[in-house]
Amino acid sequence: MLTTLHYDPQTDTLTRGDASQIASWQQREDTILWLNIDGEIDDQLSESLQRDFGLHPLALQDASRDRHPPKVEDFDGHTFMLLRGLSADSDSINCDNIVLALFVGPRFIVTRHSKRSLSIERTMNALEVGELSLQNTGAVALKLSRYVVKRYHKILFDLESRLEELETVMLTTADDKILAEVVLYKTDLTRLRRNFHYHVELFDTLRSAPSVPFDDSLYHEINDVCEHQHRAASLADLFYQVSSDLIDGYISISAHRLNNIMKVLTIITAIFVPLTFIAGIYGMNFEYIPELKYKDGYFIVWGVMLTITAVLIWLFRRRKWL
Repeated sequence: MLTTLHYDPQTDTLTRGDASQIASWQQREDTILWLNIDGEIDDQLSESLQRDFGLHPLALQDASRDRHPPKVEDFDGHTFMLLRGLSADSDSINCDNIVLALFVGPRFIVTRHSKRSLSIERTMNALEVGELSLQNTGAVALKLSRYVVKRYHKILFDLESRLEELETVMLTTADDKILAEVVLYKTDLTRLRRNFHYHVELFDTLRSAPSVPFDDSLYHEINDVCEHQHRAASLADLFYQVSSDLIDGYISISAHRLNNIMKVLTIITAIFVPLTFIAGIYGMNFEYIPELKYKDGYFIVWGVMLTITAVLIWLFRRRKWL
């Protein structure tokens, strides 16, 4: 599906439409157009984009790939950016990433994504209500980039609360489901850290080597997006380490509980060894065992057994084994 926003500076109006607005944009050099492509780029559309906007065919191939890493590339008259955003239905760390392709020139923005993007919708809505102006395409692209990273911030802050809950539960409950959940978070964070690494490199490059239309006048806007990207990367690194610590802590707590169980079982075994020895002696089927003739032999054996048990328990407590 193709959606366009066409800005006419003479009347200061912004009009939403479809691909038919490309012709109006070409007729006047002072107008600005945003073309949003929600779906695949077929051969016919690719030829149209090359002809009407001067987009490079190799860049269009990269924009069509759903697993291409983020990047920035400077072309004659425009800048090509690939971002990793979140699909519209992603609201947790176990999220679905989508590739957002941006071709940004002084007079146009061309975006492409394979699934619905809330960041695209929010930016377009901001333009329509007057919060942004399409006159500065670089500023619009940076605003879109900021919306992308702020969605990541939200799921990272939600994850922080969940990790704190799991840390509290781990201290009182030994549940393998908790371990499985933390391992899943660690796996998801590994993927996010990779995305953020690319984003940080992308915007650091944009800040250090300005290109059309990201000139020096947008330095502070670029720097702001860079700071947001660095913060997201820092949070992902932090929560990755927290997840690793929780996994190690869970294993240590489980081992400690197992050691306590084994200690109790060992103490019980140590108590019953001498008792079993005594019972074994007097349970032998020899015809002559002198103690069997004692009138109080039964009570004496019981007394010896209880005394041994009491002494062993006292000894274990004295040495703080029990």
